[in-house]
Amino acid sequence: MIAARIPAMFPPASPDASRVDSHWQLLLIAGSAVWVVVVTVALVAVVRRRRSTEHPAGDVPEATSGNGHLAVGFLGAVVPALIIIGVMTDSVLVLRDTAGTGDAADAATVVEVDGNQFWWEVRYPGHDVETANEIHIPTNQDVRVELTSSDVIHSFWVPQLSGKVDLVPGQTNVLTLAADKPGTYWGQCAEYCGVQHAWMRFVVVAHEPQEYAGWLDAQARPAASADQTDGDADADGPAADVGPVSEVAAGREIFMSSSCVYCHTVAGTEAQGTLGPDLTHLASRQMIGAGVLPNDRKSLARWIEHPQKVKPGNVMPGTDLDDDELDALITYLQSLE
Repeated sequence: MIAARIPAMFPPASPDASRVDSHWQLLLIAGSAVWVVVVTVALVAVVRRRRSTEHPAGDVPEATSGNGHLAVGFLGAVVPALIIIGVMTDSVLVLRDTAGTGDAADAATVVEVDGNQFWWEVRYPGHDVETANEIHIPTNQDVRVELTSSDVIHSFWVPQLSGKVDLVPGQTNVLTLAADKPGTYWGQCAEYCGVQHAWMRFVVVAHEPQEYAGWLDAQARPAASADQTDGDADADGPAADVGPVSEVAAGREIFMSSSCVYCHTVAGTEAQGTLGPDLTHLASRQMIGAGVLPNDRKSLARWIEHPQKVKPGNVMPGTDLDDDELDALITYLQSLE
């Protein structure tokens, strides 16, 4: 599993991000040029001031003084006006280029994202797929992302792929995601939303279209049923490398008899809670807790037992289990691929 990273802007990996990057470079170049000119003029003024103290005022030719005033006037008025007009023009063009496809009404892929304190619920309408804190998209295609919030205002931001768009309760905002090449791109809530705002992260995973179709098909399958945890080791049930089948079955019973079922869903089972993330394919995710921990056995144990120590302020309560029960529960959760 990979460690959580702070979202970065470079290198841009989508047409919109590349357009914003080109505007940023223009601002950098223009700002650097202005700085050089201002420093140069300041140095020239200091030198001229020193020279003027060494000669009587009448020794300075009037023509030279007049030329100096003209140069200062040109640099101080005309050049800044030209720079401002150029930057403003490019800003308007960037807004046009990046906002023109914001609705993406004809996009083949639609993703619904619901912001919660402090995690992201992700749904794929028409495919019966739901996940958390991970958004999977095909490369070289516009993806329509519909954004809303279940509690407070959040802001969806994937710097390498798109600009920021707010998630507002009772309102659906839309943006377009597109990735030029496969990869993992980190995103972040960009609107302060509470104590764990900094740990409300997510990833966008871009696949080649064929690989994305396979991922979508796998995510649409329900979790292993009760009879798949017994007997047939060759059945398409829990992964054989996560632990003995009997331990997976024991962990499943612990899960189903605990308070977990009131908050979480595992498709194909009686667990149909909606307060927390859908866990149907938990083991396929890179991180848990919206980026706070890698998805491994040790981290799962910490998260299940002491979620308030790991991420204070989240709504998940701790679970009181002995060591054997906790091991069995984690084995079951790791079988949910």
